[in-house]
Amino acid sequence: MNALILRIVCGLLFAGMVLGVVTHPPKDLTQGLGMMLPATMLLGVALKGPKGRSTIPKKRTPPAPPVSGGTPGV
Repeated sequence: MNALILRIVCGLLFAGMVLGVVTHPPKDLTQGLGMMLPATMLLGVALKGPKGRSTIPKKRTPPAPPVSGGTPGV
């Protein structure tokens, strides 16, 4: 539930930043680039969710077969 709330909050903050850029465009390129960094971070959290837990389960690799030190069977 906390991850969902965090994603909603980050999405709303991103939308607010986009509306701010539309209504008051940045004066120069460096100000625009400075606004893009936090916006991309917020968008990443809004789309992917917080780090730490993946929504897609990882495939587990099968355990390696034990290596015997003897000669192969004849």
